[in-house]
Amino acid sequence: MQKIYADHAATTPIHPEVRDTMIDVLTNNFGNPSSIHHFGRQARKQLDESRAQLASTIGASPDELILTSGGTEADNLAIIGFAKAYRDTGTHIITSAVEHHAVLHTCERLEKEGFQVTYLPVDEKGMVSASDLESAITEDTILVSIMHGNNETGTVQPVEELARIANENHVAFHTDAVQTYGHIPIDVTEIGITLLSVSSHKINGPNGAGFLYVKKGTRLTPSFTGGEQERKRRAGTENLAAIAGFAKAAEITHRHFTERAEASQQLTNYFLERLRAEEVEYEINGTEERRLPHIVNVYLPGIQVESFLVQLDFKGIAASSGSACTAGSVEPSHVLEAMFKDRDRALSSVRFSFGTNNTLEEMEYIAREIKNIIQR
Repeated sequence: MQKIYADHAATTPIHPEVRDTMIDVLTNNFGNPSSIHHFGRQARKQLDESRAQLASTIGASPDELILTSGGTEADNLAIIGFAKAYRDTGTHIITSAVEHHAVLHTCERLEKEGFQVTYLPVDEKGMVSASDLESAITEDTILVSIMHGNNETGTVQPVEELARIANENHVAFHTDAVQTYGHIPIDVTEIGITLLSVSSHKINGPNGAGFLYVKKGTRLTPSFTGGEQERKRRAGTENLAAIAGFAKAAEITHRHFTERAEASQQLTNYFLERLRAEEVEYEINGTEERRLPHIVNVYLPGIQVESFLVQLDFKGIAASSGSACTAGSVEPSHVLEAMFKDRDRALSSVRFSFGTNNTLEEMEYIAREIKNIIQR
């Protein structure tokens, strides 16, 4: 039986060159980057080179990056760290109803601490309205946090316009770019971003590594107390092997940026073409015009998503109903519930996400098995 991994939005297999880089660091570069002896200096050199490589991929300076354990920590540090640092200027935060839980739950935590949070609605394409954002900003607003691309539907938000509105109103703009980094171009200066979160394991890098971009001059209250690593913004000895692996994954991804995007789009287009050829009834959740090339979320009327995913798994196909961070939850996707009034739609939708190891033949197999499962 074939084994097909179509859940790259959850995590990606590590690239062989990334693995080799990490093994080399673990074997030959074990020093603490904060130590002043030869082993420490060698580790510091590796750390600096990795940071510079990562910064170059988003048009940032190396000293604007805080290396983290992943996207969740980066989101928490961005939102809580900024909110606490600027509490004396305002306590109002704006986000959207379709954010990752790393943002939503963080905002809910701040509400319990006296902050006010506005959750902007989205339309049936999953898009945030620029006019809604403009109307929501008050004199007390200090931060807007709108994700760049949605991890469940692949919808890409108009962050350029949203950031412009925030900047014109002297409000900081944070975006969770975990799902878009490595798939569409990002230039923090051109977009006008204050804070940006990224994770390694979405681009064939290791788990447990990420970064937060912080525009120069922006204050943050650290989440951790301890040493003076990361310019006193994130205490703790850096995970050098994971960071080096992350930098290697970023270098590979951006070296083959165009080819990767085109290959992902080809897989997605062919998958939908094969569904039509198999006469499978489906609708796309989200928008076809502004969607990440590697993610497609399809509504399959009449299915029950949990049993459907189990049957796909029996056929060797790995897919999901949404964010891997909500696996095991009996609640339907909060993203789809925000997009559609029909609650049942969220219970009959499946996310497929493709990557470098997938083939057109696999798309044929997946579409054929979807038809067989529905017929049964």
